[in-house]
Amino acid sequence: MTSGVLSLEAGAALALSLQLAGKRVVLTNGVFDLLHPGHVRYLQAARAEGDALIIGVNSDRSVRAIKGPSRPITPEHERAEILAALDCVTAAIVFDEDTPAEIIRRIQPDILVKGADWAADAIVGRETVEARGGRVVRMPVEQGWSTTTIVTAIHTPHGK
Repeated sequence: MTSGVLSLEAGAALALSLQLAGKRVVLTNGVFDLLHPGHVRYLQAARAEGDALIIGVNSDRSVRAIKGPSRPITPEHERAEILAALDCVTAAIVFDEDTPAEIIRRIQPDILVKGADWAADAIVGRETVEARGGRVVRMPVEQGWSTTTIVTAIHTPHGK
């Protein structure tokens, strides 16, 4: 059921068509810079919450604003392509805003998934989803995996 990397307009149309067919659309978002098992497990669990999973992928500009000038390592369209290739992912959409508020407003997901490391009252888009009867799920984060840790390990000589 993979649709690939879509524009926001195409993603909104896909979400609407799925919902009109009685399917539950799940949306999550993030940087997903160096894909690791923690990401994959998170995305598989997010997909299990509904019938289709759409991922909002932070643009390179927004990643630099969030993570600093040395990130992202992988360009936005490559990150989106890798994510879209996963069986659990229906589509990936690159967004350039500082928050996912607009993509959430346009996609109108039935379920919004964020990592449990986000406080419930800090989840952007919560009001949008709940206003239409949807729900927000705070998904446990896999311990021991992070892109920052991987990058640090790459730059640290062994034995130090």
